Amino acid sequence: MDIQIQERTIGLAHPTYFIADIAANHDGDFDRAVELIRLAKQAGADAAKFQNFRARHIVSDYGFKSLGGQLSHQAAWTKSVYEVYQAAEVPFDWTAKLKEACDEVGIHYFSSPYDYEAIDMLDPYVPAYKAGSGLTSWPEAIVRMAQFGKPVLIAAGASEMADVERVMEAVLPVNQQVVLMQCNTNYTADEANYDHLHLNVLKTFAARWPDVILGLSDHTQSAAPVVGAVAMGARVIERHFTDSNEREGPDHKFALNPENWAHMVEEVRILERALGSAEKRVADNEKETRMLQRRCLRAARDIKAGETFTEDMLEVLRPAVQGALMAWDLPNVVGKQAKTDMPFGKEIRPDDLA
Repeated sequence: MDIQIQERTIGLAHPTYFIADIAANHDGDFDRAVELIRLAKQAGADAAKFQNFRARHIVSDYGFKSLGGQLSHQAAWTKSVYEVYQAAEVPFDWTAKLKEACDEVGIHYFSSPYDYEAIDMLDPYVPAYKAGSGLTSWPEAIVRMAQFGKPVLIAAGASEMADVERVMEAVLPVNQQVVLMQCNTNYTADEANYDHLHLNVLKTFAARWPDVILGLSDHTQSAAPVVGAVAMGARVIERHFTDSNEREGPDHKFALNPENWAHMVEEVRILERALGSAEKRVADNEKETRMLQRRCLRAARDIKAGETFTEDMLEVLRPAVQGALMAWDLPNVVGKQAKTDMPFGKEIRPDDLA
């Protein structure tokens, strides 16, 4: 089924919807956040997304310190996990102003909420909710988003199928406007991450929930996975967005800069044109080459009127002009007589047969 996000219809028969996840790349500066919104619009994004979390309500300082060291992409952070999240918070009082900035440049405003208060706060401002991958471990939060009756985009990174089943069983009875997004939550920008995207999971999702819109939330750099996902039926794409991969901060290294983002969108728009119709037919631009490349029955030598056609008097050659008999008509020609003289190479037509 199709869903509606403001004026945009999202579905298999409609253009792919691109979400630029600005996330923490505002670096705590509101004016910088607004500039990234403008750049995302110029690069072809349909929505600019932020993340509304408060460190106190998303991470346990004690819990992360008790791990004995920071892991994965967090190992490179010079501050504690709690401090990094605290510095990356989007103040709630930015919300109305960010929405206004998005409206001014003509891009949708999104934000991913990470606690109940953020979910409720965002309702007047967002056209849809985006649930980050970590919330598959807290289905109740996604259900709370779903209860507002807007489309819910659910990322399924770091999840087993049982996790996805649990969430979908909870959400679909409440709200069927769901976009289910395959995702890999490794944020290291390592080239090896391409081996772990598993785009084929989109086929599993499509078979299990055929009426649900598919998407990809991706943290790699190449346009290829996105193009591949769209070819497999995904119609919502989310990637992180920054103005420079050289800036310091937790999300800059694996985000797309404006040039790479625009390239990705351009490649998908080309793919969408190329996908075309599911009906196999002669395309409008190959009607001439159809004649030039196809073969028809032609005289293999000069033929006199009254001669009886044998197979060696005929050959199958280009071009196949309109009205000529085709290779599969050979059994119906052999044994018939030529009505008139025919020069070597002439096409054989029904009215050439006596």
